[in-house]
Amino acid sequence: MTTEENDSGAADRAESEIGSDGGACTAGAVATKLEALEQIDYDALRREWRRLYHAHPPKRVARALLMLGIAWKIQEQAYGGLGAATKRHLADLAKAMQQGGDVARDRVARLKPGAKLLREWRGQTHKVIVLEEGFEWRGTRWRSLSVIAREITGVHWSGPRFFGLNQSAERRTDAEARGTGDA
Repeated sequence: MTTEENDSGAADRAESEIGSDGGACTAGAVATKLEALEQIDYDALRREWRRLYHAHPPKRVARALLMLGIAWKIQEQAYGGLGAATKRHLADLAKAMQQGGDVARDRVARLKPGAKLLREWRGQTHKVIVLEEGFEWRGTRWRSLSVIAREITGVHWSGPRFFGLNQSAERRTDAEARGTGDA
């Protein structure tokens, strides 16, 4: 058997290893499939892409990028993909990029006008109402939560952080379960 025939046989075995199972599998099987990607040629990678994504791969895409896309799909099938919240967040970021390219402004939680933010600070409960543009606290309009947080505490605070808007959902739920509004 020539070296070329031997390489071809290895590539065929690698291609069949990747395509096998079709669904969830063990970590070892995923690792085997990912290692097999290294051995298959460009045309086989394009076929695998079509099989996994049910669409043609992008034209003139590098082999390495095809491998990354296929590796992602293999792992997604085995371990699950992105959650609904992450997909929504990515869609929002893409929309922000299309509209003006400023994604930094879109990192803060979206608050609907009329929402009420409560925070207890040194025995006093502070209620902030979200307006169309800005916030209302103690009957006065404010431009940002950070300014309100500074007025309440006397020191610089991130307003969203002070009011618990950028905590993880798990920490927020734990604080609510304990009956404290603080993080």
